[in-house]
Amino acid sequence: MSLKVAFRTDASLEIGTGHVMRCLTLADALTAKGAQCTFICREHPGNLIEYVRSKGHAVHGLPLIHTSDNDLAHSSWLGAPQAQDLEACVPILAELQPDWLVVDHYALDARWEVEASKFCTKLMVIDDLADRAHICNLLLDQTFGRDIKDYRTLVPEGCKLLCDSGYALLRPEFAALRPYSMKRREDPQLKNLLINMGGVDKGNVTSQVLKALRDCPLPNNCEITVVMGVTAPWLANVQQQAQTMPWLTTVHVGISNMAQLMADSDLAIGAAGATSWERCCLGLPSIVITLAENQTAIAGGLAKAGASVVLELNNSLMPLLATSIAEICSPSTNLIRMSQAASHIVDGKGLDAVMANLGA
Repeated sequence: MSLKVAFRTDASLEIGTGHVMRCLTLADALTAKGAQCTFICREHPGNLIEYVRSKGHAVHGLPLIHTSDNDLAHSSWLGAPQAQDLEACVPILAELQPDWLVVDHYALDARWEVEASKFCTKLMVIDDLADRAHICNLLLDQTFGRDIKDYRTLVPEGCKLLCDSGYALLRPEFAALRPYSMKRREDPQLKNLLINMGGVDKGNVTSQVLKALRDCPLPNNCEITVVMGVTAPWLANVQQQAQTMPWLTTVHVGISNMAQLMADSDLAIGAAGATSWERCCLGLPSIVITLAENQTAIAGGLAKAGASVVLELNNSLMPLLATSIAEICSPSTNLIRMSQAASHIVDGKGLDAVMANLGA
């Protein structure tokens, strides 16, 4: 009998796309094993509901409610009070009766989970913050350096904890391209620079990075690749700016070959979100710009390990970006050291490990 799995997660211009995308990675893998996956997502501006449907998964959309609780750090991300969100989800879960309910949302905690768990066999939480209580059978936190002790007082005694970047949910193509990616880094040169500031890039950081790059010592033959999501509000602005860059600059939107683009890149400039683990799996050195408080721990861990150089988004970005690129690339052995450090953080096998714990 195939597994039935329900996901409660959201994407929006405020939340970003990372939560839905990692759940989608898991759902795609489960579906390939014969599971039936269903998503429950609120209809925030910038949601990915139609994209999830295009991947073959059923989605129940929840209407946006403009009031919310305020007792959790990210309460506003839910688009409704927890009680009302639960009220909307219960009929869906009661009909589905899933074997697993997967909850990936910073605005939900044990109060929601204890009631929702009555309509599923087991409940899994995906979290990165370790800042609130959970009622679940399985918890995943794929943050590099995350210790299970961080959750011991936040989950029931019998909850199984999968912590650290070894459990990162990456699509299979990242592990498949890992040997190729590492091989081409044995004699590194900065010919391909990748920029990806998240699927939404609400603050138009990509434009600021492109502006800062004008004063950077990039080789004349360097090519710049920019990746943005289909819901990015500043997309047209970035596309126009790309045409004026001193180097060939290509903007890709809503791509499906991110692993190949990363494997073919020599240096990345990106945010400290879920794509950090994708870059690490492929040994891609990076300059990380922190965009939110919840990215600080990830960025700090990457910097301490020597996998990334971390910059803050402030008035010093322009000169610091130029200095950082010069230091990373000269001598080229710096790129090699960063690549090897990154590759030790994620090996690309996390998805299989999580699947095994779900019984798939």
